[in-house]
Amino acid sequence: MTCSLVPKATAAFEKIFGMAPEACAQAPGRVNLIGEHTDYNGGFVMPLAIDRFATIAFRRRSDRFVQIHALDLDEAATFDLDTLERGSGWAEYLKGCAWALEEAGHSLLGWDGVLTGNIPHGAGLSSSAGVELATMLVFHHIAGIEWDPKQSALLAQQAENQWVGMNCGIMDQMISATGEAGHAVKIDCRTLELERVPLPEGTAVVVLDTMTRRGLVDSAYNERRAQCEEASRFFGVQELRDVSVEQLEAQAPTLSKLARRRSRHVVTENARVEQAVAAAGNQDSQTLGLLMNASHESLRDDFEVSSEALDKMVECAQAASGCWGARMTGAGFGGCAVALVAQDQAEAFMNEVRESYAQQTGSVPELYLCQAVEGASLLLA
Repeated sequence: MTCSLVPKATAAFEKIFGMAPEACAQAPGRVNLIGEHTDYNGGFVMPLAIDRFATIAFRRRSDRFVQIHALDLDEAATFDLDTLERGSGWAEYLKGCAWALEEAGHSLLGWDGVLTGNIPHGAGLSSSAGVELATMLVFHHIAGIEWDPKQSALLAQQAENQWVGMNCGIMDQMISATGEAGHAVKIDCRTLELERVPLPEGTAVVVLDTMTRRGLVDSAYNERRAQCEEASRFFGVQELRDVSVEQLEAQAPTLSKLARRRSRHVVTENARVEQAVAAAGNQDSQTLGLLMNASHESLRDDFEVSSEALDKMVECAQAASGCWGARMTGAGFGGCAVALVAQDQAEAFMNEVRESYAQQTGSVPELYLCQAVEGASLLLA
């Protein structure tokens, strides 16, 4: 799918650099239907790549400098691949990708580029992964490196973990790299096995943006990950993915209350993903929706990563016409919810939720239908 940002990025490149770009790289954001905070526990997730993109128009240079203009921020950054140094701000995601590729043994070349996008920042739709995978595509193309979507996702995750300092799991980068048009994808975050999951016929996915934002690196995300690692050590397993519901119930009384709640979310959420894949395969919208509802309750009560705005949005969605189920999506603390709705009632659903949420909170949300799209792709000029 060619996104509408390509002409915008191309025109801006020509204006800034006085020539046409040689190509454009685009990578999608994602919305996660179910399976939250399970990826860094080696578990299961079921996201879809959405028709919101990060797009880079670019042209190679003869040296090892990267000069990039962030069109939406009206800012520019330049860095030397020979003297990469950590800093702060949006350019760190690009520098981190360069660092990870060179750490993996690749020899890179410089380029000029224009970056633009329409993935909301801080909304839980993975704008950072979109930027990372688009950047990976640019470096691969210019240096003549064979494109391996899974390996590129792993390197992008390494960039975010070790360069940016966000201890995220693999889900965001993997779905941005490997998305399937018209499908969600079940990802085994340990083996990286991918399974295409058809959405039930007659359903639509709606993103519900509360318009609240969080700084993920500064949030409680890393704290939750540390709590999960501590619980894994208690159970004597590599990751919480290795704990069954039955084992959790048997040993729950010996856990601290905090560890019990955190573990219960991850263990039951993995089970819900497996059930959701089966429900989608059986075209069972009702069961899939109920699983999404249960996921939100678990994230709210056991993992404690929801927010007042997210809870209110989910409440409005679940009460609206045609809704099968709704939940917060992304790391939490603000951002977006996601709803599975009857396709023929999608517009009525969005109008009803928009009005209800605005009346109850005084804030006007942004709601939009999502199309499941393919992963990162290169568009030659």
